[in-house]
Amino acid sequence: MSSEPVLLRARLNIPPPLRGSHESLVHQNEMAEADGLERILDDADLEDRIAHGSLVPVPVSAALHVNTDLPENRRYCRPWTAKFLTDLARAHSARFAGSVIEVTSAVRTVEYQRRLRMINGNAAAADGDIASPHLTGGTIDIAKQGLSSKEIGWMRCWLIPLEQQGKIDVEEEFRQSCFHISVYKSYTESNEAPAPGSTSPAKAAPLASASILAGHGR
Repeated sequence: MSSEPVLLRARLNIPPPLRGSHESLVHQNEMAEADGLERILDDADLEDRIAHGSLVPVPVSAALHVNTDLPENRRYCRPWTAKFLTDLARAHSARFAGSVIEVTSAVRTVEYQRRLRMINGNAAAADGDIASPHLTGGTIDIAKQGLSSKEIGWMRCWLIPLEQQGKIDVEEEFRQSCFHISVYKSYTESNEAPAPGSTSPAKAAPLASASILAGHGR
C-alpha cells in the first residue's frame, strides 16, 4: 500500500513522448536555411564536404556507438551536432553507467533520400519545405531500443530545455523507435556544458518537472 504513491509520483516526473508535426518539420528546414546549410546532393558532394571539414565524424566513444548497418560515409554530421552528441553521451554515461547511446542515422544525401522514398512511403521528402533535415548533416537519430523507461524519461528531460532555448528540435519517431534531433549552430554559442542534465528525472522535483512540461507546449 505504501509503495503505490511513490510509483505514481515517479511516473509524473517523466515527460510524455515528444511528438513531431508538420510545423516542426517546416521549422527544421527554416532553421537549416537560416544557418546557411545546403542539402547534400550525392556521394560526390558528401565526400567533398567531408574532405573540407564541414562534416565531421560522429564522435564514437565508450558511451556512444554508431549502428553497424549505417554506411561508413554516412557516419558524419556538422561540428555543432558532434559537440551535442559528445555532451549528451557524457551526461547519459554519468547518470547510467555502462549504458550506451546508439546513433542510427546521421547525414544523408538527396540522391539517397529519393531512393528511400521509393521503398519507404513514410520517409520524409527529398525536396521542398518539409525535406528530411538529415540532408544538411545537422540532424541525427538516436535509438530508443535498448534504453530503459528511466533512460527515455531522462533523455526527454535533458532535451526539452535545449529545444526551449532554440538550440535543437526533437521528435520521437515510433516506427523506427528513435529520437530524431536537429541541432543548430547556436548550440555551440556557449562554451559551457549544457545545464539540462540537472533536470533528469532522478534529480528533478515534481514541481520542476511540471514546469518543464508546461513550458514545452507540445
